[in-house]
Amino acid sequence: MDYIDKKIIFILQRQADLPLSEISKRVGLSQTPCWNRIKKLEEDGVIEKKVTLINKIKVNLPITVFLMITVRNHNSDWMNKFNEILKKYKNILEAHRITGSQADYIIKVVAESIEEYDEFQQVLIKNIEFNSMSSGISLQELKSTTILPIK
Repeated sequence: MDYIDKKIIFILQRQADLPLSEISKRVGLSQTPCWNRIKKLEEDGVIEKKVTLINKIKVNLPITVFLMITVRNHNSDWMNKFNEILKKYKNILEAHRITGSQADYIIKVVAESIEEYDEFQQVLIKNIEFNSMSSGISLQELKSTTILPIK
């Protein structure tokens, strides 16, 4: 990636719906070369997708919970079942295998209410083997961004 590619990414991270004419003007290219660069960034997997960000409060998903799970057995059968659960439940926004904490996995979940989250957690308890599970409820979101700090 060169400077122009990074400039395109900078622009698209902030406003993905900007017309090609405006992007090309901002990076100093004509539209065809700019479009070719965007397509190449997509083909190379640098640009994965373009989305619209939704305010979770306004669509009645005010509860964010970080669920930490510790497991004893990380075998492929367990991982396959766990991955299926992650795909199945749309209220799971993120899932990470982590190190340096008491948990093996952390999952970000949104819900309409604590009761709805509790129902979801009970489903998980019935469907996956784990050693321990703990939840941290977000009281206030202090920062949330999708913009990567590309140098």
